Amino acid sequence: MLLGDLASSLLFLVLFSLTKDAILSACLGMLLGLVQIAIQAARRKPIDIMEWASLVLVLASGSATVLTDDPRFVLFKPSAIYAIIGIVMLKPGWMNRYLPPIARNVAPDVAVSVGRAWAGLMFVSALLNAYLAAEATVASWALTMTIFGIASKVLLGIAGFAAIRRAVRRRLRAMPAETRDGLLTASGWRAGPPSSAKPA
Repeated sequence: MLLGDLASSLLFLVLFSLTKDAILSACLGMLLGLVQIAIQAARRKPIDIMEWASLVLVLASGSATVLTDDPRFVLFKPSAIYAIIGIVMLKPGWMNRYLPPIARNVAPDVAVSVGRAWAGLMFVSALLNAYLAAEATVASWALTMTIFGIASKVLLGIAGFAAIRRAVRRRLRAMPAETRDGLLTASGWRAGPPSSAKPA
């Protein structure tokens, strides 16, 4: 989802790096944003708020770039997207759709904490992107945000998964056997006798 929302900014970056033409790059970036929405509408797929927000940001930052011939306006767009995603991620339970039933049942509080950590990462990414867009060269902005974006999300993804998994296993072991077996069965983790399966 985030990659699609940032596609127009990435296109702008590639084109600007090749042509050094901020106006051409911004116009094609805006065109891509409009095409993305048009394709969604043609396929009769619902267009969510994030996609509309991304289009508005594309048009606003692209127009500012065209009017001023300053590419930095487009570079600020990811900060707005990260901030919006961070606000959405502050809502408790947003991670539930990505978790197996056993994790939702046994460690919902840990999932909420991991969700807040993701929100924090989005806000940090927004601030870092804004700083680099204002102070760094386009090449430095691209390199730093690419490395930080990938590394931070991979590390938090692994740490979050490990924290939820550890909490689930610890809490399951602390439960009475009958309660644990019933919960495992209801969550789809046990298909046979109680001794035949272990939680992941």
